[in-house]
Amino acid sequence: MDLNDVEAVLRPARGEDIAPDATPLAGGTWLFSEPQPGLRRLLDLAGLGWDRLEPSEAGLHIGAMCTFRDLGQFAAPPAWRAARLFPRCCDALVASFKVQEVATVGGNLCLALPAGPVAALAVALDGVCLVRGVSGSERRVAATNFVTGDRRTMLAPGELLRAIHLPARSLCRPAAFRRLSLSPTGRSAALVIGTAGDRFALTVTAATTRPVHLVFPGIPGAATLQHALGAAIPDALLHDDVHGDPAWRRHVAEVLAEEIRQELGDAACS
Repeated sequence: MDLNDVEAVLRPARGEDIAPDATPLAGGTWLFSEPQPGLRRLLDLAGLGWDRLEPSEAGLHIGAMCTFRDLGQFAAPPAWRAARLFPRCCDALVASFKVQEVATVGGNLCLALPAGPVAALAVALDGVCLVRGVSGSERRVAATNFVTGDRRTMLAPGELLRAIHLPARSLCRPAAFRRLSLSPTGRSAALVIGTAGDRFALTVTAATTRPVHLVFPGIPGAATLQHALGAAIPDALLHDDVHGDPAWRRHVAEVLAEEIRQELGDAACS
């Protein structure tokens, strides 16, 4: 879609050339999908080199401009068992190959739609977000704190998400993934990820307006898990739109969470 109000597109090649008063443009798959009245200046981030996937002993550095295609096709070390989540989360976008080739990891996280799969992945794997400030300084924010609500993040005006770091210890944990929507190719109504190992963690997204992350010292019992979910997800936190009734979303999230508890529990016993 043409954005008829845009007067300038800025294309910085260095961080110091970033204009804090322009609207960031990553892949543009959402930005160009609907009218943006009043938008005057775009800040094209493509030339900053923020698209790299850099594995190391410490974990995986995912540049904010990394595309869904590149993350989904990343060949992870065999020890990184949780990397099996990468293609599952990328497919959860339910997009054509054309969109997958340009949609970015950072753009999806910063858009902060409840169904955004990058938030689920980053929170489930204890991700840390590298945020660039207006002055060029950088700070680190736990992924659990990055998305604060439907289309809301903790980013201050002028701040940009530069990268996400996933620690190796989290990537080495066994993981389980569940997703459900009203139709086979519909937007996620509930997306749940579990990890096990030195502790059991469960992340619920899509059913809620922000990610909910629960951690237990070991595999909990079914009743314990359901009680914890009920306490952590009040009615006000459930997402309500045409893609699913809030009460149904809660039920689905609880069912998927129990499936994950059983899957990871069985794996721990085998």
